[in-house]
Amino acid sequence: MLKKYGLLVWLSLILIAGFVSTTVASFVVSRDAIQQGISEQTLPITGDNVYSEIQKDILRPVFVSSQMAHDTFLRDWIINGEEDKDLIVKYLKEIKQKNHAISSFLVSDQSHNYYHADGVLKTISDTEPRDQWFFRVRGLKSDYETNVDADMANRDTMTIFINYRILDYSGKFIGATGIGMTLDTMKTLIDSYQTRFRRNIFFVDQKGNIALAGNNMKKVRNNLSNMPGLGSLAPQILANRKSESQHLEYKNENETILVNARFIPELGWHLLVEQEMGAEIKPLQNVFLINIAISAGITLVILVILLLTVRRYQKRLEKSASTDTLTNLLNRQAFDFVFQQALLDSERSRQPMCVVLLDIDFFKKVNDKQGHLVGDHVLKEIALISKRSLRESDIICRWGGEEFLILLKNCTLEKATSIAENLRNTIANNDFSRTTDLTRTRLSITVSMGVAECKDKESETSVFERADLALYQAKENGRNSVYFSE
Repeated sequence: MLKKYGLLVWLSLILIAGFVSTTVASFVVSRDAIQQGISEQTLPITGDNVYSEIQKDILRPVFVSSQMAHDTFLRDWIINGEEDKDLIVKYLKEIKQKNHAISSFLVSDQSHNYYHADGVLKTISDTEPRDQWFFRVRGLKSDYETNVDADMANRDTMTIFINYRILDYSGKFIGATGIGMTLDTMKTLIDSYQTRFRRNIFFVDQKGNIALAGNNMKKVRNNLSNMPGLGSLAPQILANRKSESQHLEYKNENETILVNARFIPELGWHLLVEQEMGAEIKPLQNVFLINIAISAGITLVILVILLLTVRRYQKRLEKSASTDTLTNLLNRQAFDFVFQQALLDSERSRQPMCVVLLDIDFFKKVNDKQGHLVGDHVLKEIALISKRSLRESDIICRWGGEEFLILLKNCTLEKATSIAENLRNTIANNDFSRTTDLTRTRLSITVSMGVAECKDKESETSVFERADLALYQAKENGRNSVYFSE
């Protein structure tokens, strides 16, 4: 088969093997494959997508605060003694409105004045607990910090502040500036991420405290180490200071939960994306099947295109290799393959199968008296009569010379003998001259047949030998008859 069809057969086998292996895969294998795919591909991609969204929605305040801290106007205004306070108030108000922030602020290290979009809020003091953030920022080694705190300028609304250090032109600390976004706004963003990506998403600071989580986040505790199952992974997560993804998993109440964790240096927080496998197995299986269907469709399209292209050049070769050019029946080589397949099917289904060996009586005399053209016409006519007389499931081939071999599937010896007898009678009563101009007189042809039923575990050679023996008996006993082998 492979020799006949070459590349086309291999492609077909690969395609079929892929479909079969996908179909027979058990639920456990599918679940493991899906889990691995989620852990190594889907979750990291989700983490990347969330990170991209964070860059757009959450990290924007960091970039804005950085621009404020490096703004020459703001630095010059502090260095020159903070003379015109209206200028800085107008500046902060414009920053707030332009960036849709809940707050914008500036704290000077010289005057300790706390400026915001509506004026001077207060003068900070190192003895006031609520002002300790400024003195902490003054001693920072990094450029900024992200801090969740109550905003005095907005009725103590919980706000995420970006506290960015301001340095003069010689690198000396002269103040802190930045903008803030309300915690509710950030939670809404997290909720939108969770809804869009169908994952649990939250942030923890470098100490493991839950810094930010959506309103619908379940089973969240104050610290990562207190979360059931996830607590055992806390040291591994918090030790990571690189932005590369970590692929982790844990069990909670017999539920496998996959975790993708990464450190976001711009925020100083760890981003955690969780997915519960139980709720995702079914939809992911559907997605998996859809992907398989799409892949199968693409593969089929490619295969069809390849088939059409290759078969255009190989059609004649394939036809000559598998069919008899005179009768358009299967040739002996092609029939061997068909018979082997039919034999296997018969053994699996426990259904009987018979072969009939047909030989044209006195065919050599026809060739000698009428000519080879008439002989060829007789061969073609017998092939056509046989096709019309046999069942759709039956297979006939030209066995060689004036011999034909018929394969009768799901057929007992008694029934096969009856079919052979009907075919013999039809051929004997046919006038072969009616369908040709090569001869004017009536041309009658008879055939002899031998029938054999395939026995259990019997070889192909043995079946054909018994059919040939029955055919020999038919010829020895006057021809134009059907004999069968027990």
